Amino acid sequence: MNIKVHIIAPYESMVPIIKECISLFPDLNINYSVGDLNTGVEIARSEEKKGTDVIISRGGTAQLIKKAVQIPVIDMQLSGYDMIRSLTLVSNLTDKTAIVGFSNITTGAKSIIELLDYPINVFTISDSKEVAPLILKLKSLGYQQIVGDVITIKTSTTYGIKGFLIQSGKESIIKSIEDAKLIYGYLNHKNNLANIFEQFILKDTKNMIILDDSNHILYEHLTDFPSNPLSNGQLHILNTDLMMNRNTISNNFMIDDYSIHVTGSYYHINDLQYKIYVLEKSPMDSLEQKGLIKHTDLISEPITISSKPMGTILNHIKALYEKNAPILLQGEKGTGKDFITNYIHNELSNERILITIDFEEFNINYLEKLPLSKIGTIKIKNVSYVIHHEKLERFIKDCNHCKTHIFIISEIPFANDMILDIKMNKILLPNLSERKEDIDKLSQYFLSYYHQNYGTTAIKIKSDALKLLEEYHYPNNIDDLKNVIKQIALNEKDYVIHKETIQRVLSNEKTATNLIVPPKGTLKEIEKEIILAILKEENNNQSKTAERLGINRATLWRKLKD
Repeated sequence: MNIKVHIIAPYESMVPIIKECISLFPDLNINYSVGDLNTGVEIARSEEKKGTDVIISRGGTAQLIKKAVQIPVIDMQLSGYDMIRSLTLVSNLTDKTAIVGFSNITTGAKSIIELLDYPINVFTISDSKEVAPLILKLKSLGYQQIVGDVITIKTSTTYGIKGFLIQSGKESIIKSIEDAKLIYGYLNHKNNLANIFEQFILKDTKNMIILDDSNHILYEHLTDFPSNPLSNGQLHILNTDLMMNRNTISNNFMIDDYSIHVTGSYYHINDLQYKIYVLEKSPMDSLEQKGLIKHTDLISEPITISSKPMGTILNHIKALYEKNAPILLQGEKGTGKDFITNYIHNELSNERILITIDFEEFNINYLEKLPLSKIGTIKIKNVSYVIHHEKLERFIKDCNHCKTHIFIISEIPFANDMILDIKMNKILLPNLSERKEDIDKLSQYFLSYYHQNYGTTAIKIKSDALKLLEEYHYPNNIDDLKNVIKQIALNEKDYVIHKETIQRVLSNEKTATNLIVPPKGTLKEIEKEIILAILKEENNNQSKTAERLGINRATLWRKLKD
């Protein structure tokens, strides 16, 4: 048995007996030192760093060592022989005698004293700080001799009282070494089992972090990372989520060129609880494609459901999403298709990421390379550019198998609700004129947004001013409302937005919209000028420009080239 034992003797006269006992255990690696109290603690700390398995000491020194090291500490108990031998020697003297010590000394001593009717009083202490005051008190009471451990004897001598040390005999030291063997064997067995379970778990779990309930990291096993990749802020998010849910949580974090998927759980052992986080690294190379966007910081505008149409629609979308049914989300520009998709993803699938695929630029051949197990929701745009519908059909079926949710976003009527054999669930989003009840909450949200970001003054809209907003026509729906609120917030100097401010802003908006400049040139030149103007409005997006003009992209390209 390759066990390293170190005996820390609190007094020098114990050394010869220790040497004699060591020879009885040739199969153990036993060493010894002499050091009392704090000196013994420093020796113990040093031995722990050197790889000692078990430490043996005695009395107050053993108690201090137990608090200072993480390895087992055997407190050498005085045997009956030790106690009888010492008490017999003391009782032969005529001096008034007291025994002072921790309970490991005084409990046995009291029984023997009562049994043999020795004229010795017993005083038990629980802390070494109690020794000096007690010795002074005993001295004032006429005690001439103190029996006890090393600290008791040293203190007694300091105050001029004779001390008698209860020494540990051979039996006590042998018993302590045997106890060390037993404890080591038990712990070694437990450690072997723990190592087996650890290896079994880590075979499938490459990266694991364990925290105690104070959020201190107790254990790390990181195969895919040189060090803990999670920042204090990210750990705070995980710990807070776990504390709120009290069950199992998951989250995704983007770090450099890869994402980390983290699942966390609480584990309870006895009265203690621990947090275990399992990390999974996912290279994002397959998500670095033209026409593909990773959404890692989703802060969507509000999904107001004051209006009955939006409340009903939102419930339908949630039900379809939970069934993992592909959803065709259709509506005019600015009706909130992207916002709703972000909202639903955040609410129902925040354990995985959200991406957007724009088939105007995305190569459909990359679909099969996407890591669907890491993706919770996919927004598909410009599906009219897809030529190989069978590839899209296969991809949607793969998404369904991996529990990845599909939204197809469209501003124009979808030619066919079917993608080959897949039936799409069409949801038509109402324009803002059909959900005027939502204008109040949307306006308040945008007002708060500009107050936070631009430092605008206004924080409230008067009821008569709000009525003007509700009666106004917004061609681009929520996008136009947001821009109108921006102009109002920038122009209102009071804390409350007045009707006059809104009238002035809306008047300027109408003037800008209705301003018509007679075009010059031939019909073809006028047509091209209109195309270029709309192309500019759509940020050079040819697909959206073609949609607004009611022509296909090939026709648009030809007209631009003419």
